[in-house]
Amino acid sequence: MNDLIDNNELNEILEILESLEDEHQAAKLLKEFNDASKEHGQLILDMDQTLSHGEWKKKCDTAKSRVDDVVSRIRSLR
Repeated sequence: MNDLIDNNELNEILEILESLEDEHQAAKLLKEFNDASKEHGQLILDMDQTLSHGEWKKKCDTAKSRVDDVVSRIRSLR
């Protein structure tokens, strides 16, 4: 599984969002990023004990893909 986003990457993402002229778009992307990273973080911490390992792994991979997608969209706005 890929690593979580480190502080340098987080700073880069925030700088990109802060530089956007469209504040509504920046806020929307920040919310998407926060929601996706929260979901991924909760799965990494294995907060849902009802999941089998296979289900957990699949949900982690899906959540990580969602984070990666949002990050890619933000980076494309540079």
